[in-house]
Amino acid sequence: MHIASLMLLGSGELGREFTIAAKRLGCRIIACDRYASAPAMQMADAFEVFPMLDGSALRAAVEKHRPDAIIPEIEAIDTETLAALEREGWRVVPSAKAVQLTMNRDGIRDFAATELGLVTSRYRFAESREEAVAATEAIGLPCVIKPVMSSSGKGQSTAGARSEVEAAWDYAVEKMRGDRPRIIVEEFIRFDSEITLLTVSTKDGVIFCPPVGHRQELGDYRESWQPAALPAAALQSAQDQAKRVVEALGGHGIFGVEFFIRGEEAIFSELSPRPHDTGMVTLISQYPNEFELHLRAVLGLPIPAIEFAGPSASAVILADRESEHFAYRGIEDALGLGEPGKPIDLRIFAKPNTLKNRRMGVALARAGTAEEAVERAKAAAGKVEIDYRSR
Repeated sequence: MHIASLMLLGSGELGREFTIAAKRLGCRIIACDRYASAPAMQMADAFEVFPMLDGSALRAAVEKHRPDAIIPEIEAIDTETLAALEREGWRVVPSAKAVQLTMNRDGIRDFAATELGLVTSRYRFAESREEAVAATEAIGLPCVIKPVMSSSGKGQSTAGARSEVEAAWDYAVEKMRGDRPRIIVEEFIRFDSEITLLTVSTKDGVIFCPPVGHRQELGDYRESWQPAALPAAALQSAQDQAKRVVEALGGHGIFGVEFFIRGEEAIFSELSPRPHDTGMVTLISQYPNEFELHLRAVLGLPIPAIEFAGPSASAVILADRESEHFAYRGIEDALGLGEPGKPIDLRIFAKPNTLKNRRMGVALARAGTAEEAVERAKAAAGKVEIDYRSR
């Protein structure tokens, strides 16, 4: 393999960890994002600042740096330009088709349900308040309402009564990405748990990480743990469905495939054709972690058997206000919770500013059980405080 030049579209915390993995193998990284000093930019060989939905700026960056592969890290990207670049011979990871279909929830949901016949919840789309009301009447209450394009679950809410639907529409549109006011109204699934099945499509076939469980709040994950406990039949169903969808999307790399687990049934929810935020737990739970797996699959490098270190968890560190002047306290106390055989680690993302409920880092923990690991990760995250300053 020659030294690969990789262009990241989106340079947040997932891109940062991918960059660390790539730099260890001598890759050249060009980090792109809509704002300067994004986490991955701080470690990259070059960077570009432009809105990812600006197709002309995207093309200019590609033609300037001429990367061996273009690697999207976020959903909100001008996918038509990516598809055109792929037709011209540029490599898009995992494929332009995968990025186009997963950028919007309507694309991947229709593809999964209609073309592949995967098990999904009942759903409808809406482009106005009136259509949202009609969709909820067809699906029934309670139901889940979320924008077809967003990141980390932003804009998602549950409507339990007719009077809540219009407010849920407004919230979804307010938090959506892109310029298309469109939402998906989903059947409310009374599930036992929800998981991310990290699925790696390689030149030699499809492999799976142990399932990752997670808890969400305000549409974003708060804790994740591995392995998630679920019936063998449900895991087999999830693996079968994940394999079908990633093979249909094409290309190589890691996919975060989300499922609701209800009894022995795995119900397809969403898919991200890239490392998944809930997969941050793999930074302490397994080797190779999700970022190393993504890199090796993209570059066509040998992938060793995944070594699982034991029950592990991640817990997020959140900001509670907007600021450009801040520091972190309590890191020593958080790391001090580590014990022999039960390590604690931290990842601070080095974002240049805080926002209310913005994820600024994660605490990582191992323990004898997943439940204990979650409690230890939460305790460590709770020790880290953001010290907001006037200047």
